[in-house]
Amino acid sequence: HFKSTHEFKKLALTRSFKLSLEFKRAKLMAKQWHTMKLYLDTANTLEWDELMPLGFFEGITTNPLLAQKADLNYIEINWRDMYSRAFDFGAKELHVQVYGLPKNYVRWAETIYEIAHSIGIDAVIKVPLVEPALRAFPAIKALGGKTLLTACYDAKQALIAQSLGANYLAPYLARMRDLGINDIDQLSTMNQLTLASPCSILAASIRSVAHLMEIANEGTPCATFSANIARELINDPNSVLSWKQFEDASTI
Repeated sequence: HFKSTHEFKKLALTRSFKLSLEFKRAKLMAKQWHTMKLYLDTANTLEWDELMPLGFFEGITTNPLLAQKADLNYIEINWRDMYSRAFDFGAKELHVQVYGLPKNYVRWAETIYEIAHSIGIDAVIKVPLVEPALRAFPAIKALGGKTLLTACYDAKQALIAQSLGANYLAPYLARMRDLGINDIDQLSTMNQLTLASPCSILAASIRSVAHLMEIANEGTPCATFSANIARELINDPNSVLSWKQFEDASTI
């Protein structure tokens, strides 16, 4: 029994403060121990050939817009060939997005999973966060393969991803920023919501290495980015200068 309402409030605030500290401690430990998985965001196989041999990409992410940018007709893509190439380049996963009528999503996803399984690589089926596509998601999930919910613009959508059992949630961060949304605040909340969840945040729509570093600093488990950002990431002018100095010294 509490002697007064004041004593009860004091105890409640103390417990709340302790819980807050424990959560912050858990988040800090997660940041300290996590290794961000990196993905190459392109459907251009020439860029796969250039960058995948570097060995630090977990996999490759694609969608119809990226296919269009690579002069590919998404409907006509030979996915067996694409998965074989991704596997040969060392990718553990190739992410592909459903398209067309939602009633056809499940059959298409099943075909993709079968192709990937026969080659020895994981297929990740991407499903947009819109109602018609979400209605097909449980049946896709029931096929047993990996899934991703894409085109995320708000932290509230992390609740959907968790409840549906998606393996990944992809927030479009630069697009959010373009709309005046604080993308890093939203990302921080998503990371907190999924901290103890099987669902991993896979940050997408990244415009620069500086943006990527902001994302990494939030303890984000995964990120996908373009070939241009990958080139920027691996080419630091000061490192290049030091390397040239080493080479010059070795030939004296």
